[in-house]
Amino acid sequence: MSEHRATTDWRRETPDFDYPTYNRGHRLRFGAGIELPAAAAAASIPATAVGAAGVDPEQALVASISSCHMLWFLHLACQSGFVVDRYVDEAVGLLEKNAEGRGAVTRVTLRPRVAFSGTPPTEAEHASLHHRAHERCFIANSVKSEVVIEPGIA
Repeated sequence: MSEHRATTDWRRETPDFDYPTYNRGHRLRFGAGIELPAAAAAASIPATAVGAAGVDPEQALVASISSCHMLWFLHLACQSGFVVDRYVDEAVGLLEKNAEGRGAVTRVTLRPRVAFSGTPPTEAEHASLHHRAHERCFIANSVKSEVVIEPGIA
C-alpha cells in the first residue's frame, strides 16, 4: 500500500493559554507545498475564543469521504465508457452522540449530481457505479460512520 502524510501546525497567538480565549486557528500542510488554513468548528469553542477562518476537522472528514467516492466513481464511469462532464456533491456530516455516548460524526450523506455527455447510464447503471465506488472508497472503508449515497443525474 502507500503512506500519506500531513502536518498540523498550531502556534499560540494569545498572551495567555486559557481555554475560553486561546486561538484555535492552525495550518494543515501536505506534500508539494499545499497548505490550508484550519480551525475548530465554531460550535465547538467558547464564544470568547479567538475565531479563525479555515476548514474544521469535521468538514475535512466529510470532504475526504466525498472526494474519495468521487475519484472512484470517475474511474469506474470512465472504465464503463461513460463520459462525465461534471460531478457536484453537497455532502453533509451529522455530529451527534454515538452508541457509546461520545461525540462522533455518525452519518455522512453524499448527494452527488453527475452530468454526462453522450449516452448517460441508466438509473440502474448509475446506482451501480455509486455502489461500486462506495465499496472501493478507502476513506469510507476506514470510518465507523454510516455513509449514505443519494445520487442523481444532472
